Amino acid sequence: MFSNLRRAVRRGYRRAVDLSHPARSPLGSAVVNCVVYVDGARQDGCSEVEEALRRVRKAGEGFVWIGLHEPTQAELAGLAALFGLHPLAVEDAVNAHQRPKVERYDDTLFAVFKTVRYVEHDELTATSEVVETGELMAFVGTDFVITIRHGGQGTLGPVRETLEAEPDQLAQGPAAVLHAMADHVVDDYVAVTDAVQSDLDAVETAVFSEHGGRGDAGRIYQLKRELLELRRAVAPLDRPLQHLATQPIPVVPPQVRAYFRDVADHLTRATEQITAYDALLDSILQAHLAQVTVAQNEDMRKITAWAAIVAVPTMVCGVYGMNFEHMPELRWQYGYPTVLAVMAVACFAIHRGFRRNGWL
Repeated sequence: MFSNLRRAVRRGYRRAVDLSHPARSPLGSAVVNCVVYVDGARQDGCSEVEEALRRVRKAGEGFVWIGLHEPTQAELAGLAALFGLHPLAVEDAVNAHQRPKVERYDDTLFAVFKTVRYVEHDELTATSEVVETGELMAFVGTDFVITIRHGGQGTLGPVRETLEAEPDQLAQGPAAVLHAMADHVVDDYVAVTDAVQSDLDAVETAVFSEHGGRGDAGRIYQLKRELLELRRAVAPLDRPLQHLATQPIPVVPPQVRAYFRDVADHLTRATEQITAYDALLDSILQAHLAQVTVAQNEDMRKITAWAAIVAVPTMVCGVYGMNFEHMPELRWQYGYPTVLAVMAVACFAIHRGFRRNGWL
């Protein structure tokens, strides 16, 4: 019992140390930048996280935007204590491969977005990668935004530059940053779905061409898998965006909700495109399988026709190969060429009949 008590005391002591010195937790190379914004203008001299937050809260205006790239648990622990982040959200932020969502923890929002990128390729094959995904996460409070990026793509540099070029938008606070992130991600969804259409058109043309190959099934299946990955990134984001656009949330001002409504409309367009592409691929796959079945039937008809042609001389040769003494025309001088001629005429007549009926 006393050992358990000592362990509890030590845990409490470590927790007290962490909370009293939150900025001393190592951030390493995970921090991309730390910037303070007041009235939409970027402030200088605030590279340290703790100093930036102290400055914002002392002035009572502005917010801190901290950008991280693939932080570890130790690197994020100091920020979690400093900003009061929920442990469950911190765990999700460290461990990637989360489902797109927006969760509320008291006065803090935790958002997860799947980023997508179209992978350029010369020709779609059964192993081509069409869509590459990553993750963007954000903690949004009344005076701070912490963005976390997982993966090699989905950088927020263009988003930051766009917001800094529009101070009025940035002056609306951390919610404006969350909207800009969502808008950037959804615009990428629309761009990728438009790019996938070229692959879909190529597959459709190949299947319905005059010399469509039987190997197109692998290409169709691979494109369906890539569309499924794209759907997993896009579809779950619909309800969170609708929630941000319609429900009263303390960290999202009413004037920002209308912007989320516009993002939700763009997301609906991307979702409808993906659904239509998937349905079209199903139709293309069914048509391809029907073509394969028809081609197999054509092959079977040709095999059957040639087997019928070969059956005639086989039957005649089988009769004359029975070695009976009393056979028709067995000792006739012209019997052998006559039988060959009869077999040739019969095979020609059967071949002509099959050609006329389209079997050969």
